[in-house]
Amino acid sequence: MGSTAISTQQAFCNLQKFTPLSYASSCRSIRSRRKCAVPIRCCSPSPAAEVATAAKENRRELLKNGDDNLEICRVLNGMWQTSGGWGRIDRNDAVEAMLNYADAGLSTFDMADHYGPAEDLYGIFINRVRRERPPELLETVRGLTKWVPPPVKMTRSFVSESIDVSRRRMDVAALDMLQFHWWDYSNPGYLDALKHLTDLKGEGKIKTIALTNFDTERLRIILENGIPVVSNQVQHSIVDMRPQQKMAELCQLTGVKLITYGTVMGGLLSEKFLDTNLTIPFAGPALNTPSLQKYKRMVDAWGGWSLFQELLRTLKTVSNKHGVSIPTVAVRFILDQPAVAGSMIGVRLGLSQHIKDANAVFSLVLDEEDISNILQVTNKGRDLQKVIGDCGDEYRRA
Repeated sequence: MGSTAISTQQAFCNLQKFTPLSYASSCRSIRSRRKCAVPIRCCSPSPAAEVATAAKENRRELLKNGDDNLEICRVLNGMWQTSGGWGRIDRNDAVEAMLNYADAGLSTFDMADHYGPAEDLYGIFINRVRRERPPELLETVRGLTKWVPPPVKMTRSFVSESIDVSRRRMDVAALDMLQFHWWDYSNPGYLDALKHLTDLKGEGKIKTIALTNFDTERLRIILENGIPVVSNQVQHSIVDMRPQQKMAELCQLTGVKLITYGTVMGGLLSEKFLDTNLTIPFAGPALNTPSLQKYKRMVDAWGGWSLFQELLRTLKTVSNKHGVSIPTVAVRFILDQPAVAGSMIGVRLGLSQHIKDANAVFSLVLDEEDISNILQVTNKGRDLQKVIGDCGDEYRRA
């Protein structure tokens, strides 16, 4: 079983000394602790070779806890959109799109047991990679899935049988990563489930264990129980900076990394919604997907549509300066935050693609002026930690 660099108990004791960081102080903290995370752009442009080298080095991240480790692409392909509500997906077109992403270097796919056919699509895709692509590509492909069990007794047989379903659907001997979600903290069965998952990891059925939507307090408890967690997947965007408060501090002290979703807010953080007025019926783009509806509620909780438009205008200025898109800036901003290993961009397989924008993230460098301009707007919004609670609390409130 893996161990962390320092005891989790000591880490959490250290964590209590910190107060929640405002966006502005968070940025100062980022620059003081990770000076390389937000480099200052020189007056003259970098040579193309240096940019290409930097992009290659910035592309992948190693998640690690003790002897457990998994290297992933820092921009992940999120497959939630296969679960319904985004339009019909053709199986053959979807698999072809997955191959295109992998061929372009975007070779980490995130899914779940309840994302419709996502695991089945991955199984078809990985077999085509085995047959049709060189071994070097297969070595970089990663399939991260989630297990979201019902609140029943977490017996060894129930956990093992559930994991075997994902292994069969994805057609792999061992899951690259199993990200575990639990709805009700008052039910301590999550610790039983995680201990069984740790045993299954020891048997070679799982390579790494991770969490999704756990809060800081429960992450501490899980680590104290010796569960070798390598990451926690949480909602994190320029609007939702909650993970940079208590969660990131504990992660930095223990080595656990963050994988973020909602980073482009289902597409709200894009040119499509710039200079739109959603208060006038049919005047702007329709909020016609579950993601758009979900993150519009997050915008309302943060500061409303008018402030969001100010943010989009600022991001557009930054994106024009660097010759990239608003979503590219949004993802780069979050990847530069402490403890963040990777960020999710949802993929509408066979319907649309964002390969160019996603790959542009790796060579983009936000300078001090960019960061300052963005923070001037975000500081006007509400502290969502106070409005919603810690990471994942939005799923556990009545």
